[in-house]
Amino acid sequence: MKKTVVIGASLNPERYSYKAIQALVAHGIETLALGLREGTVAGINIQSKLENAKHIDTVTLYVGPHHQAQWQETILALSPRRVIFNPGTENTAIENLFRSKGITVEHACTLVLLATDQY
Repeated sequence: MKKTVVIGASLNPERYSYKAIQALVAHGIETLALGLREGTVAGINIQSKLENAKHIDTVTLYVGPHHQAQWQETILALSPRRVIFNPGTENTAIENLFRSKGITVEHACTLVLLATDQY
């Protein structure tokens, strides 16, 4: 089964990362969540770092460009097939780095992709 990592996971129900976790779980997608504060959303534990995560298909970003550098090595270590840059997270420099490592980069909204069966 394909796994997705949500980076920038939040415990705030108003945040899109929170909504994305709920939608991913509702679509039966195995989900891991990384954030600054630990807690639980839709039965998924938000962690501050992932240990031994394997077979990651997708990383979906919910952190702005100025905070992405702290997650860059984590994302590279996960070796995902793709990284989704949700609206407001676009970052040419890090996108080019990911592409140079063979990672597909998408500018998209995870919630829209799920709602339209394009995920």
